[in-house]
Amino acid sequence: MSSFVVEGGHRLSGSISPQGAKNEALEVISAALLTPGEVRIGNIPEILDVRNLISLLEGMGVKVVRHAKGDYSFTASHINEFYVSSAEFVEKCSRLRGSVMVVGPLLARFGLAYFPKPGGDKIGRRRVDTHIDGFMKLGADCSYDTSRCAYKLTSHGPLKGSYMLLDEASVTGTANIVMAAVLAEGVTTIYNAACEPYVQQLCRLLSAMGAKIEGIGSNLLKITGVKELHGATHTVLPDMIEVGSFIGMAAINRSELTITDVHFDELGIIPECFRRLGIRLEQRGDDIWIPEQESYIIESFIDGSIMTMADAPWPGLTPDLLSVLLVTAVQCRGSVLIHQKMFESRLFFVDKLIDMGAQIILCDPHRAVVIGHDHRMQLRGGRLTSPDIRAGIAMLLAAMSASGTSVIENIEQIDRGYENIDTRLNAIGARITRQ
Repeated sequence: MSSFVVEGGHRLSGSISPQGAKNEALEVISAALLTPGEVRIGNIPEILDVRNLISLLEGMGVKVVRHAKGDYSFTASHINEFYVSSAEFVEKCSRLRGSVMVVGPLLARFGLAYFPKPGGDKIGRRRVDTHIDGFMKLGADCSYDTSRCAYKLTSHGPLKGSYMLLDEASVTGTANIVMAAVLAEGVTTIYNAACEPYVQQLCRLLSAMGAKIEGIGSNLLKITGVKELHGATHTVLPDMIEVGSFIGMAAINRSELTITDVHFDELGIIPECFRRLGIRLEQRGDDIWIPEQESYIIESFIDGSIMTMADAPWPGLTPDLLSVLLVTAVQCRGSVLIHQKMFESRLFFVDKLIDMGAQIILCDPHRAVVIGHDHRMQLRGGRLTSPDIRAGIAMLLAAMSASGTSVIENIEQIDRGYENIDTRLNAIGARITRQ
């Protein structure tokens, strides 16, 4: 198991570019399974989760060509249908969270898919009901295979378009159902659909492949099924979670930093959430410039009550940034309530921050109150373990701002979501050693 040794207390300077969006990449790569034609995708982040998904596709028989860093083509003209129903394949899928995205394409194109309990982060219960309910509304049969510990989805003939009102605006659930629906007979209407940029990008790729999708960017999607799709090209957006992580990193280290090529218009409410923590940031073309500040003052609501930051479906705040916002607030002036609604275990990492000297009250599994130090006191270096991708990057930011040396273990979780993060941060002044 690898670890990061972090020498804290160094200010940063210069510029850094975000990688391609991890969550989008997992969806659009999976969409290549819907056609025998070549799908070429650029700006793919070469991180652990993505590499594992590509390896999974190669095992299924997909021809994968790497043209350059982040530039791949996928041709799914010869899929091994026996392998994708094998116990070995299902077991591999159970270890990879991103594997859920292959279920919709496999069901739509081949009429059979297994849906194991997803692996990945240890952040609490992750429901799969939305996915399976959507597939069943499209006419799929569902049973539980005890030998494979997975749900078996089958379709005798083409799936049938249907109206459905999702019980939650699940990003992966919406993406999976959309990929199944594009090859279904008739019209599928999805209400309460997730409308995150990831889903919008997936729909744009599918449209380029010949799908007929109306309402892209809204929570009401209308999909008219087609008999087949063809190849297309696509470019993955910059990762808005990395952009937010870098904003928080600049503030917690009181550093001037430029984040380049961010696709600012796709960031939604993210810049404003950091401004509420007192961070000045300026859009310069398609870059974000963050000046060095001596103090960051957390806003209060108009009535004087404590600022609350909570996750919500897009265009609300993505839950993937709450861990970064929390650790950033540790060195701001004032107090903020962080409310993580979606996952019941994602805030448990704050115990390690408290051990480092942070003033945080964990109210319950979903809420934590942060009382900021205002940089009057540094955190202390410590020994940390990364439980998930987002808590891992938050711990890394805390260690970078702490006095002394910290050791972060289980960094494979960080590598799942952040490409060569130690090398990229060292280039702007960090002191991180991989062991």
